[in-house]
Parts: sequence; structure tokens; C-alpha cells
Amino acid sequence: MMKCFRRLFPNDDEYSKVLDEYAMFSMNSGLFEDLTSISKMATMEPKNWWVNFGAQTPFLQTLAFRLLGQPSSSSCVERNWSTYAFIHLLKRNKLTTNRAQDLVYIHNNLRLLSRTPNDDVKMWDVGGDVFDSTEDVGFLEVADLSLDKPDFENDLIIDN
Repeated sequence: MMKCFRRLFPNDDEYSKVLDEYAMFSMNSGLFEDLTSISKMATMEPKNWWVNFGAQTPFLQTLAFRLLGQPSSSSCVERNWSTYAFIHLLKRNKLTTNRAQDLVYIHNNLRLLSRTPNDDVKMWDVGGDVFDSTEDVGFLEVADLSLDKPDFENDLIIDN
């Protein structure tokens, strides 16, 4: 917990304030010794409780909102595993781990791009975090990309 406090509040003044606020909260003293605050803690939604009773402790309230804002579902991870399973099939099992992860990243970004309704020219992030500016990056044409499995059965391949 102390490592978490130190990472989220690197400033020494903020760190000492959040420690004082946490001590008051954990001992039900100071601002948190009110009977209404204690009784509503068990019945009220946590985020609403922090809105109503945590205003006097801004650093601890910020931390509580960050923690309560975390998704409590594994659907995002399961969607990522499903995409990884789609890309790394038995037919394509010679992909390296890095290559498969890159393809999952590209697939997810293409899915996000396909959701945007506008047909404007998009500037693709070619360099990722490597570029400091977009001067050298240029605009690429948006290709007709599909997220469906390719149909190879209809193609006739003739070896000469």
C-alpha cells in the first residue's frame, strides 16, 4: 500500500497528506467518525459514499475514484485472448510470440478504426511512440481492410 501511495503521489507533501488522510479513514477518526458516514458505508454505493463523505480528503478521494473506476470484468482480457486465438491458429503456429502480439495489436486497432463512421482520410500511426513529430510520417491511403477470415477455398493455385 505504501508503494502504491508513493507511486501515485510522488510529491513528499502530497504523500504525507494522503498518509494522514488514510490514517483518519482507517481509524474512523476526524472527518470519518460521523455516525452517518459510518452507517452509510455499508449501505451506500462506494462511489456515491466517496462523493458525499470524502470531499474533505481530496487525495484519498482521488485514489478511491481511481480504484473504483477500474473495470471489474475480464471481458477485455477474454476479447484479447480470443483475438490471439484467431490469429495464432494451428495452421499458423510458426508465428513468433512478438509477431503474434503485433498482429493482435493491429487487429484491435483495425477494429477500432472500422467503428468510426466518417470516411475522411486517416493518418495512420506508422512510427508509434518513436516519432516526436508527424513531419516525416505522411498520409497513407485507407485500404479496403477486412477483419473476416480469408476465403482460400475459392482461389485456384496452379503450380507450374
